[in-house]
Amino acid sequence: MLTFHIITLFPELIEQYCSTSIIGRGVNAQAIAIKTYNPRDFCLDKYRKVDDTPYGGGAGMVLKPEPIFAALDSIVRAEKSPVLLMTPQGIPFEQKIANTLAIESDITIICGHYEGFDERIRSLASLEISIGDYVLTGGELPALTIIDAVGRLVPGVIGKSISLANESFVDGLLEAPQYTKPAVFQNMEVPEILRSGNHQLTAKWRHKEALKRTYERRPDLLNKLDLSKEDLAFIESLKQPK
Repeated sequence: MLTFHIITLFPELIEQYCSTSIIGRGVNAQAIAIKTYNPRDFCLDKYRKVDDTPYGGGAGMVLKPEPIFAALDSIVRAEKSPVLLMTPQGIPFEQKIANTLAIESDITIICGHYEGFDERIRSLASLEISIGDYVLTGGELPALTIIDAVGRLVPGVIGKSISLANESFVDGLLEAPQYTKPAVFQNMEVPEILRSGNHQLTAKWRHKEALKRTYERRPDLLNKLDLSKEDLAFIESLKQPK
């Protein structure tokens, strides 16, 4: 079982999301567990103050180090298990990171808030992660992104592993188009090859469509892949004028 330990000022945001849908089913199946830790519970002053004004001046408030350090110290977790800090300054979160994290037994995530956190909090993290080049009001949404992306990879969370194998980014490509019934809707028809029952041809069609969609929408991803000569020839054909 993979346990997520989330240090957050808003545990209800984490708990509510993680009790629903696929992640909720994973929790109920005891494939994953979600535990939250509120830094306010580790404050020693009567006001449970978790933030203060920054040294040197500046707008807003900064998270204090003491409650975060104390919260992390209270967690019973596997030795050397990863501690993630959600910050716009972190490395971009990608599928390969999710794949690596999914084999862990414990993952601790520290959610920032306000105008930022005391720089000394960075010393707790084994990895700083960003989910995009923008600023949010807190680290809870990024933390939920990590939980969702990683948790669904844990055996027992999603029923059919074959569905994971065909998703976007698993092989570095965007996913090929998907269709369901009816075969024709508002004059838009499902490709005949998908209705043929020929699994080999269907697999080839999906691979080419994945290449095409990636070339059209995220060509930067292709530079990271070791493509076959056939794949490269197909991409070159897409560059030709129609």
